[in-house]
Amino acid sequence: MKRGILMAIMLISTIGFATNGDLKPCPDKPNCVSSTATNQHAIEPFHLTNSIEMKKIAALLTTLDTHVSVMHDPHRIHAEITSRVFGFVDDLDLLLLTEKRLIHVRSASRTGHYDFGVNRRRVEKLRILLKNQGLIQ
Repeated sequence: MKRGILMAIMLISTIGFATNGDLKPCPDKPNCVSSTATNQHAIEPFHLTNSIEMKKIAALLTTLDTHVSVMHDPHRIHAEITSRVFGFVDDLDLLLLTEKRLIHVRSASRTGHYDFGVNRRRVEKLRILLKNQGLIQ
């Protein structure tokens, strides 16, 4: 059990999260969006309506697609979404900032250069899902 928890923490820290706990910046490729970016990768963060437990969002993430694997702790979520046709893996990372009532989000393809807008559409689909649940504004 302890080994599984340690492996999960190591995976979360190496995928979409920087060593200081923030989201990693997007690479210089058009296959990533992030609410911490200020350039063409920029997307709005999620603004919370009330306090929230990340496990609620983690459960909702599994409804985004049929091939979603989710790991979370009280302040972070890491999801891996595997495409149906080619099996490409994308990473979706959420970071809860309770005091600011924000959730920062990053969605990025692991491979390739272009994503044809898949990551931006995924984040907006999640935004609509969370709004419909009354979790964000």
